Amino acid sequence: MIEELRTRKGFIAAMDQSGGSSKKTLVNYGFKENDITSDEVMFNFIHEMRSRIIMDEAFNSEHILGAILFKDTMKRTINGINTVEFLKNKNIYAFLKIDVGLDEEFDGVQLFKDIPNLDEVLDEAIKYGIIGTKMRSVINEYNEYGIKKVVEQQFKVARAIINKGLIPIIEPEVNINAKNKKEIESFLRQEILRQLAKCKKEDYLIFKFTLPEVPNYYNPLLTKKNVLRIVALSGGYSRDIACDKLRENKKMIASFSRALLEGLNKEQSDKEFSELLTKTIKQIYKASITKSSK
Repeated sequence: MIEELRTRKGFIAAMDQSGGSSKKTLVNYGFKENDITSDEVMFNFIHEMRSRIIMDEAFNSEHILGAILFKDTMKRTINGINTVEFLKNKNIYAFLKIDVGLDEEFDGVQLFKDIPNLDEVLDEAIKYGIIGTKMRSVINEYNEYGIKKVVEQQFKVARAIINKGLIPIIEPEVNINAKNKKEIESFLRQEILRQLAKCKKEDYLIFKFTLPEVPNYYNPLLTKKNVLRIVALSGGYSRDIACDKLRENKKMIASFSRALLEGLNKEQSDKEFSELLTKTIKQIYKASITKSSK
């Protein structure tokens, strides 16, 4: 598994919209806000959408290495088969979003909220067949103290995850509209390298970054044997722009969410839906494996 995660071609599909982002996702998918009458209804609709994507023939291990799930999705079934097992049958690894949202901004950043009963959450994930986790923080401005706090928190929780035999995806998202984005990324990389120096070679992890201002800027992290991959979030860029930027980053693969769903609509026929999803997956896959010559 470790070698596959390190070398297999493909990208990681981010399908982990939670309570905070699900309503907007559903509206973009063609629902009206007044259709979403409760959280239960919202999560039912979200699972219908995710199931339609995962069941499609285009969603396969030729193009997709892994999928990041929300806890609700992990516990549900697709055609009577647990979602994680369904993905496993397709030879697609399942990761779990374990953060429960962001704290209020302070010192230019948003830490993720304390995760209640972390041990129990991880034990349950293992029971379902999850192989790794993801937690997201956000950096909105250049503030060295704030950036340090983000990295320290991510690595502290990552160590607990590694101790359970799981692989953490560390996601310190840099706001694409942040002033001094290049300087933020410079200090962020410095702090991550400082934390990586404390890790053991078997402390396997993955990093998920905003596409950097300087292409290939995070590649030095891959010189550390325990860093399996660096993956990119779309971060609010359109799919075309995100893919163009991704092609400039030679060792980065996609882990797109909004860009993956862009254009999909519940009113589309199965043929229309499948054709667009196939085109989307092939575009993101190509940007992950075929790089520009710049």
